[in-house]
Amino acid sequence: MQRRTTRIAAGIAAAASVLALTACGSGFSGSGSSGSTASGGTGGLTSSKSALTVLIGSSGDAETAAVKSAVADWSQTSGTKATVQAASNLPQQLSQGFAAKKPADVFYLGSDTFASYAKQGDLLAYGDQLKNKSDYYPSLVTNFTYQGRFTCAPKDFSTLQLEINTDMWKAAGLTDSDVPTTWDQLATVAKKLTKGKVAGLVTSNEYQRLGAFMVQAGGNLTNDANTKSTVDSAANVKALTYVQDGLKAGWWKFTKDVGAGWGGEAFGKQEAAMTIEGNWIAGAMTTDYPKVHYKVVPLPAGPAGKGTLQFTNCWGIAADSKNQAAALKLVEQLTTAKDQLAFAKAFGVMPSIQSAASDWKSAFPQFAPFLDAASYAKGVPTSVGSADVVTDLNSKMAALKTADIKSLLATEQKNLSAVVPG
Repeated sequence: MQRRTTRIAAGIAAAASVLALTACGSGFSGSGSSGSTASGGTGGLTSSKSALTVLIGSSGDAETAAVKSAVADWSQTSGTKATVQAASNLPQQLSQGFAAKKPADVFYLGSDTFASYAKQGDLLAYGDQLKNKSDYYPSLVTNFTYQGRFTCAPKDFSTLQLEINTDMWKAAGLTDSDVPTTWDQLATVAKKLTKGKVAGLVTSNEYQRLGAFMVQAGGNLTNDANTKSTVDSAANVKALTYVQDGLKAGWWKFTKDVGAGWGGEAFGKQEAAMTIEGNWIAGAMTTDYPKVHYKVVPLPAGPAGKGTLQFTNCWGIAADSKNQAAALKLVEQLTTAKDQLAFAKAFGVMPSIQSAASDWKSAFPQFAPFLDAASYAKGVPTSVGSADVVTDLNSKMAALKTADIKSLLATEQKNLSAVVPG
């Protein structure tokens, strides 16, 4: 699981309303089909009078409405018709569209799957043609670069940070000066917060959460360029050993151990005094657990310094689109500061461009730590087949409390090395 999206939109929209009241080219590649002339970085974009189709994976009515409104505004201004469809199963519908040579022109695409489509020749690599390409966070550009080509514009992103139940914090005699900034301090406060059925810290057993500690230790599953598998590094051993020690001591528990489906549920039901989730937790807390008081603080630094994971999506454009030129203009509009800030207020995402950061933090000051992490967050593996390796790793980390960490990582090192390029 990369991010929690169920019922987020309504909650974020409500939170945004409260805040408003209180404060506020080259590099193209084509599949060679449908007469596409965009190939090898020397051709042009296809252009026609065809209407554009936009396929999204929506978290709810608020997101769907916001995207439809933005696309309708662009359509009225540009004179190009465009329709938006919220997919019931985005991966399936994307695959079916590509297989039938009738894909949507523009669509949501996750960093964990985009390389597969790029390898198949399904995507137009248009990143270098974006007028604002230098405005995107560099790490997001890396996430959507395939074989040296900036393939698609980052749509938005999320990072992991630490959420604290402020009532439990105060009851334990802790103050702002006790907010943990190191691993040792995290263990200290978590022990103080562990009482009865309440665990000091509850997270899922997934790499998509525990991987933040790998980054803090100086590791990750791959190097930053995603060209080398680094699963069995000494840094990753150190990170998982820290987690394992917490599990054995009892101040850290996995969500499965408290009967919760994800960290936000355990936190909302007050089975956890702290959890580690992304900015998507805000909607769930507002909608499902409005009486729980909490704050977001940066994850503590590890031996190598600050670290966290980021999750992102891009706006894909089909290589088979008959109107790539219009699709590119639409994406450029959807990734402007104006549209991205409107999306943020509607359904809680963070803008992918640096020029929108200040306005976003002014609108959502309590969530600033999520965006502040953009400068040091690391992405998850994006190579074709890496998602399957991560899934296998997650299943093994469910038993991390008693696992032989070096052996576990050695197995996954072998598995990931088979799919990571280089």
